[in-house]
Amino acid sequence: MSDLLVPDTRVLAVASHVVYGHVGNSMAVFVMQVLGCDVASLNTVDFSNHTGYRQFKGTRSTAEQISELYQGLLQSHLTDFDVMLSGYAPSAAAVEAVGAIGIDLQKKAEGTPGSFFWVLDPVMGDQGRLYVNDDVVPAYKKIIHHADLILPNQFEAEVLSGIKIDSLSTLAEAINVIHCTYSVPHVIITSVQLFKLSQSGAVPSPSKNLLTVIGSTIRSNGSPRLFRIDVPAIDCFFSGTGDMFAALTVARLREAVAAAGPAVQGARSWVSPDDVTASNLPLAQATLKVLSSMHSILEKTLEARDAELAAAPPLQNSTLTAEEQQKQEHLRRTKAGEVRLVRNARFLREPVAQFTVQEWLKEDLPSSLQ
Repeated sequence: MSDLLVPDTRVLAVASHVVYGHVGNSMAVFVMQVLGCDVASLNTVDFSNHTGYRQFKGTRSTAEQISELYQGLLQSHLTDFDVMLSGYAPSAAAVEAVGAIGIDLQKKAEGTPGSFFWVLDPVMGDQGRLYVNDDVVPAYKKIIHHADLILPNQFEAEVLSGIKIDSLSTLAEAINVIHCTYSVPHVIITSVQLFKLSQSGAVPSPSKNLLTVIGSTIRSNGSPRLFRIDVPAIDCFFSGTGDMFAALTVARLREAVAAAGPAVQGARSWVSPDDVTASNLPLAQATLKVLSSMHSILEKTLEARDAELAAAPPLQNSTLTAEEQQKQEHLRRTKAGEVRLVRNARFLREPVAQFTVQEWLKEDLPSSLQ
């Protein structure tokens, strides 16, 4: 079984939680546990369901509550974590509280390089807009330089780098700026639609049917080693995919680093020696498995969604207003689109889709990186 390749790993997962469905820790904890990780979850919100339903009940944790839970772990000596995965935090103060936890865990690992690794998903917004308060952005900027790997989407990468990503060259520049500005050793930008970016003459325009993940690990001089992986786009929006990506990355990167041997396992932030090419980086090899698992699960989810919608046609009720019927239809379709995670857990352990890693072409780099 492939999950046996993942070393014994203790993870602190700090993210949102929903009662129904698979988003935040409700997604991440299961994913990592299936792959053999021992996961402790610290929930930053507790909602009935994800916000895509446009209605929910529940509570947001305060910074004080987040800190108190961590203090409870400390007093009983329950902080022997190998990895911390941090996701959504509901306020700037909560972001700072999560950052303090990550920094404290790093201090405990000082003197033993590679013994603790922080994966940070800077959840701020998407599709050109923030969905957090403005003060959350500077809060993230204050703590990101402590992380080992960050997982921004394209919009979040623009916010962090200050660069509008409108070409392959500016995409590479944004990653380089993030590396340099925040001293982050590893970066993955998720779900870039390259067909929307201007192309150099040497590169054909990518298909609208592809999504691309861009990743990089620094060299000893701080320069990026850039790779990309193209995957078929699935024509449906699913909530929780970023959380699944992050959780799978924790387990698969841990696995890839172990396979790389002591030179990487014992290195600060698991940075590979300079002679390792971009396509052979543990981060690239881990991302291949991550995307393979996700693609299979989301394909199965789409099949199940379509079957559920076909089996239960839209509600026709003359007593409802047009607005009420529209709301009911939205709820029906949103529920049908919940990720079918548990029934397809085998794809977490045994990825089957085959993708390839591509090295970044020189002509697609800004002149400063060529």
